[in-house]
Formats: sequence, structure tokens, C-alpha cells
Amino acid sequence: MINNKRVLAVLPAFNEAATVGEVVAELRGELSGVDILVVDDGSTDATGEVARAAGATVARLPYNLGVGGARRLGYRYAATHGYDVVVQMDADGQHDPRYVPKLVDALDEADLVIGARFAGEGDYQVRGPRRWAMAMLSVVLSRVARTRLTDTTSGLRATGPRATELFAAWYPVEYLGDTVETVVYAARRGIAIRQVPVAMRPRAAGLPSHSAVKAAVYLFRAMLILFLALVRR
Repeated sequence: MINNKRVLAVLPAFNEAATVGEVVAELRGELSGVDILVVDDGSTDATGEVARAAGATVARLPYNLGVGGARRLGYRYAATHGYDVVVQMDADGQHDPRYVPKLVDALDEADLVIGARFAGEGDYQVRGPRRWAMAMLSVVLSRVARTRLTDTTSGLRATGPRATELFAAWYPVEYLGDTVETVVYAARRGIAIRQVPVAMRPRAAGLPSHSAVKAAVYLFRAMLILFLALVRR
């Protein structure tokens, strides 16, 4: 519980056995009243076993659906079990659980709260085409949501009952749909969206992609997803 609210942390995890145990343990240590659901997204390693041993509830998908499909399962679980708040986090250690209470507090004035990396907290930086894409998305989606959003692709988010029910019934599985398209869809349905500044940490394991080709592909995909999100009914 945080502020008398039942909170569920949802962590999609695909082959994250190297990090998920420590992430769950840190969450339990920092936020003892928060329930933790790890969605094992068809992992081929011991992700589910490690998460369960660390104290999380584990839901396993029979095959890999991607982060959107895993998060959709998390929202459905939360709606079915009557949670007041869902906090979506990553299982790679980048999201600091100490910011979770701030996200939950912000839900007093919003339905969806985004943990923003570019809002004055921390020193997280992105350059090149990836940064251009994020800047473009922020400008357009700020107008759609009618509030200033500086980091619309952040995966650290919290939802209240209205947004949780919405995402339990509908949640995109395509790449970037879980960030960009959810903001458009929620805003058009009267979901109040806000952001709070957060600092991100380096991945605890694995390697992020920084190549010029992958950055250019990211820019193209971001533009495509934004276009589809805006034209879909």
C-alpha cells in the first residue's frame, strides 16, 4: 500500500534472469507494501524461476509477445484483482523504485503519470536521430494531451483506475505502440496525463543499442507509429 492505495508493480521480462531477481528484491526492500507481478514474456532462460524465488508473482506467456503484450496482461491482472494503482517498470534495473511514491502521489491529479527523463532530474542523454524522434514526439503528444510532456517514450508509468481499466481492455503490442499510441489513445478518451521528473540508471545487464543505423530505424518507426496513432479511430 502507498497512501492507502493498493499498488501493483508490473515488470515485463524477456530473458532477464541476470537482473530480474535483484530488481524484485530492491522493489520489495524500498516498497514493502507494493505487490509485484513479473510477466515472463516467453523467456528461454530462468527469468520466471528467478523472479519467483525473489518474491514476485509470476505470470508466464507461452511465447514472446513483446513488451506491449506483456504489459496488457499486467493491466488485465490488476483490473481483475482490484488494484488502485498500476506502476509499470522494466526488469533491467534502469527504473529507480524510489520514484514510485512520487508517481503514485501525482495520480491525485491525473489518471496516467509518466516518469520523465528529460524534465530536470538526472543526467540521462540521448543524441542523434533517436533524440530528434523523442523531441518530435514530445511536441506533438503534448498538444494531443494538452499538457507538457518531455518524455513520451518512457516506460516508467503509473495508472489510476480509469487508465488501468482502459489499458486492460485495449493495449497495443507493436513496437513503440505501448508508449506513443497509448498516450494518444488515452488522451482522446479524456484520460488526464501528467509527468514527474525521474532519473534513470544504466542497465544492470545487457547492452543498449546505439548504432547510427538502429537510431535511424528508431526515427522512422517513431514517425510511423505516431502517424498511425493519430489517424486510427
